[in-house]
Amino acid sequence: MQNSEQNRPQVAEQHSRREFLRFASASILGVGLPSTPNMPEIAFVCSTQNDLYKLIGSPEKRFDSVEDAVMTATVGSGILILADAYPISKTSFTWELLDAAIRKKLRVYIEYPNWVPDQDTPIEKAAALERGVIVSNRFGPRLGPDRIVSINDCHFVKVSATHPDIVLARVAGFDTAVYGLEETEQHPILFESKPDILMVATTKLSAFQTARYGPHDAWLEIWAKILQWLSGNRRVSSPYSLPTVGPSFQRDQVLPHEVERRALQRGIDWFSNAKLLIASSWADQVEIAQTKPDAVAAAPNPAWPAGDGRCGLLEGASSSIDLLGDQPIRWTLRADCIGETSLAFAMSSTIEQDVLHATIAKNLVRFIFETDSLSGGPRSDNSSPSLGLLNWNTTSKGIYYGDDNARCLLGALGTAGALQSAEWDKNILRSILANFRTTGALGFRGERLEEADLQKNGVAYYRQRGITHFAPHFEAYPWCLYLWAYTKTGFEPLLTRTLKAIRSTMNAYPTHWKWTNGIQQERARMILPLAWLLRVKNTQEHRDWLRFMVDELLKYQGPDGAIFEEVGRNGKGMFGPPASNLKYGTTEAPLLQKNGDAVCDLLYTMNFAFLGLHEASATTNEDHYRKAEDRIAEFLCRIQIKSRAHPELDGGWFRAFATNLWDYWASNSDAGWGAWAIESGWTQAWICSVLGLRSKATSLWALAGRSDAGKHMAELQEEFAQSGGI
Repeated sequence: MQNSEQNRPQVAEQHSRREFLRFASASILGVGLPSTPNMPEIAFVCSTQNDLYKLIGSPEKRFDSVEDAVMTATVGSGILILADAYPISKTSFTWELLDAAIRKKLRVYIEYPNWVPDQDTPIEKAAALERGVIVSNRFGPRLGPDRIVSINDCHFVKVSATHPDIVLARVAGFDTAVYGLEETEQHPILFESKPDILMVATTKLSAFQTARYGPHDAWLEIWAKILQWLSGNRRVSSPYSLPTVGPSFQRDQVLPHEVERRALQRGIDWFSNAKLLIASSWADQVEIAQTKPDAVAAAPNPAWPAGDGRCGLLEGASSSIDLLGDQPIRWTLRADCIGETSLAFAMSSTIEQDVLHATIAKNLVRFIFETDSLSGGPRSDNSSPSLGLLNWNTTSKGIYYGDDNARCLLGALGTAGALQSAEWDKNILRSILANFRTTGALGFRGERLEEADLQKNGVAYYRQRGITHFAPHFEAYPWCLYLWAYTKTGFEPLLTRTLKAIRSTMNAYPTHWKWTNGIQQERARMILPLAWLLRVKNTQEHRDWLRFMVDELLKYQGPDGAIFEEVGRNGKGMFGPPASNLKYGTTEAPLLQKNGDAVCDLLYTMNFAFLGLHEASATTNEDHYRKAEDRIAEFLCRIQIKSRAHPELDGGWFRAFATNLWDYWASNSDAGWGAWAIESGWTQAWICSVLGLRSKATSLWALAGRSDAGKHMAELQEEFAQSGGI
């Protein structure tokens, strides 16, 4: 798909938080709204801890029983009966209470009721894929029919409704159900059971703050319209609250001094606060958690100590959000995440002179090269074709992604340079050469190799393959390592084969490029090898390649620094947007549904663009690259997670951010790493590392250049000779 002005994301005419504040109350969570003529007289039946009550309630209007609220209410007022016992038990309500409310001309809103006129109310638990969909015009033009909202961890009573306002359904789309409600089961979530008398929410909508329903501002508007209905459709002041988990700064907020250094500190603290660093005292829990599907389980106990890297590192936060606003953790121990994270701690240690962070960095690299399931077994056997490769994770049966190996090793290289350690020089070079000798004659390695195939086919089979694979997501970062290794060893095939692959990939753009979750991530990945190529052969052609690829990426950079996603050419994508409602959530997927959705991806694009542009700037010293990098740095500092309620998230970066909403939002169709995932390596580590490189006014190439690994080349050639050579 070609870039065009009409496909570029535009700042939508949806309200920003600043616009919302023009007509919203000045109240924030925990402070009641001031009494105004526009605020209806509302009685609450709920606990004092209910989100909505804390936002707009008052002590004299709160009751523990529906009977007391109905008896005390003035004629024509409103009553909110909220679901204190959700989801364990339903909210008590009877025909007699409804009749009493009718006689006093009350308007009643009830959540999760045990009774709805003329209907049974069995409890249902929504599957993870259902989303809230607005299906009426009640909420105004900004939230019209087919607009999508999230109701996390939704339990509901199953009833029927002729004209619902919100339904729960499995739908595809970024913020709009693009296929409508076709081929999907619908469950009423909000509707008027008795017009102008009884409004029913079949779930607990008042938990919108704690359970982090999204987008946050959309739920403030929804509640404004519910309050308006309770008031007899008089105009009322809208509630306002800050989200419990939100960006650190608004779009136009003046940033404080040393904001990048503070963002790095908070980003590093996230690893410990989230308990991703495994401590020996609870290391036995890892194996238990890994028996769960995809190794996703409840987060480590906040009271547990954080480790020092000796026991490894968990993968990161999974995307689902529960009733308390908590997120489960991926308990996988991945070599790539561990190696990448080591660099983040190494950079922090050099900036803050933190001995513990240096120790963590060293221990993480040692964990990679001293753990049998990652680098032992056949990977340490001189007669094995997998000698030197790094297993994907500690539980896989010998899976070797070249890209994952490369990012792990780039992190380890940077760590060695930052800490001025030669401890792993031989290990790193061995792994680079192991990947290179399983790379084909044209410089491409393919998506991944597996142990069984390697043992069957032998090294020569892979080295002689004439495959092409125009997919920088998988191929680009190994090329970086080969270029670096060439400067240390002088081994000519490292350069000639890599240059051949880079040239053919640039010539194949864009027609023959394959894309994984979007074309932008492929462009972002390509920048680093092009920048490092200039370190080896600085020619006009190579400078032109770098400038061209950066400009292709930056066509979609907004003024605030966000780089928006783009779907590539039809037929070239591995994981495209869902083609129907039934396809939603069934495989990996982009964050956008169509080009023009104003969303950026911090797992696949922004993070690697940040690294690539930093290295391009350091290599060329050109303002063009530096200014683009600076805009990304500022944007990332603004959208870093800020949360007192969830310290385990504070300082992190979610995968998705929607600039038109200034909120963490996207199509959450990705079956593995959704919109609210935080990957310890890919996302968190590289953002922190580049912030660290910027702080020290250095580059990854400069750190890696401190290595004297080339002196091990002859010895490693002898090792590899027993299993097919290099």
